[in-house]
Amino acid sequence: MNKLLFLLLISPSILVSAQETLSLNNRKIDGYKGIWFELNQKYPFGDKYSGGLGTYTAKHMPLALYAEAVQKTFFVYGGTTGENERHLLCMAGEFDHRTNTVTKPTVVYDKLEVNDPHDNPSIMLDEEGYIWVFVSGRGSLREGIKLRSEKPYSIESFIEMSVETFTYPQIWNTGKGYFHFFTKYTGTRELYFETSTDGNSWSGDVKLAGIRENPGEKGGHYQVSGHYQKGTIIGTFFNRHRDGHPDTRTDLYYIQTKDFGKTWENIEGKKSSLPLMEVTVGERVTDYFTQGKNVYMKDMGYDKNGHPVCLYITSGGHEPGPDNAPYEWRITRWDGNKWITSVICESDHNYDMGSLFLSDTTWTIVAPTLTGPQAWGAGGEIALWQSVNLGKDWTMIRQLTKGSPMNHGYVRRPLNARAPFSFFWASGDPHHFSRSKLYFGDFEGNVWELPYVMNESSRLPVKVE
Repeated sequence: MNKLLFLLLISPSILVSAQETLSLNNRKIDGYKGIWFELNQKYPFGDKYSGGLGTYTAKHMPLALYAEAVQKTFFVYGGTTGENERHLLCMAGEFDHRTNTVTKPTVVYDKLEVNDPHDNPSIMLDEEGYIWVFVSGRGSLREGIKLRSEKPYSIESFIEMSVETFTYPQIWNTGKGYFHFFTKYTGTRELYFETSTDGNSWSGDVKLAGIRENPGEKGGHYQVSGHYQKGTIIGTFFNRHRDGHPDTRTDLYYIQTKDFGKTWENIEGKKSSLPLMEVTVGERVTDYFTQGKNVYMKDMGYDKNGHPVCLYITSGGHEPGPDNAPYEWRITRWDGNKWITSVICESDHNYDMGSLFLSDTTWTIVAPTLTGPQAWGAGGEIALWQSVNLGKDWTMIRQLTKGSPMNHGYVRRPLNARAPFSFFWASGDPHHFSRSKLYFGDFEGNVWELPYVMNESSRLPVKVE
């Protein structure tokens, strides 16, 4: 019997004090230990998704950011208490670009009885340098939590600011204010947003989308979001779940606002009526349902002209394995007049997740597109793909990981990324419980492993040769 349950059986009134006593909040952990998880939805070729999911999900955005004022990259992830544990800790770490060292990570929020990385955190930096961490809730089971660092540019301790209902937090400091895209479980997964000018007071929750095919059916969506030039455009791409079931996710939609959420429009500037409820609204980019394809959102950004670009995978269905191949990595972009889609490559799982980097001349994708040691499992070996013609053609220019004992997955893009911490991810065995390590790398092909065990307060990461 766990300690918290025993205490509650003795006296339910001591719930709050028991949680405070057992919690590891604001304590240091002696190393970077990622959470391992399995959904336990089994098929002949393995779990629907499982493995080292410290940087999960694609719908948590962002997970890292570079702060020029202190020359540090701050990052969050789902950690755990020890090698043989599945106890979720919402963690914060930092990489100092002046010394190339990391400090011991801090427990921002201890999830106590939870082992599910759907509760992983997202991160934001405000104008005064305070670090905000939004810990995801899980539907009606667990509430979302907003926390702020006690001091600017510091991960030493965090203060709980509020407890609210949200899942999959995507939190952006746009320069005009803070914009939070999130999901609510209203019998299904529907999209909402809220705004704030100071992080303390927030607008009411506004429903963005709950598309359904027929009256009486359920809606549902997963999204990726972003903004362009300090919030002059804030937008989101999303799919739809037929009758609310995420295993039927299909189609691709895009919607944007140019006035911080007061009004919304489709890509052609036609005003949107919220919430979006109809399948064939003008915000639909591609009808993938008639093509028989599932759609798995990965990342998005804006090109130099402020045109949106989306990265995602399409496949034949939700079950892992060759029957639903090809698992095609796709880019869909707006060229100013029309939507253009191109196929980048193929991999072997719906939950192979990578990130999109857009510069004026070169577009880059860093993702586990190569088969890893656990075939047909989430993740694989990481490769770097580039396009020099706005996503029309792609070339794999570098393989970052080789001969790995476990799959690598969920490669994440820091805001304002600065080498060598250009992206980071976690490893793990998707077929069997394993330890999960964290890594970061740069575009030159260098990879470093974050120390799994730390006896000192700061340490140099180990370069992987």
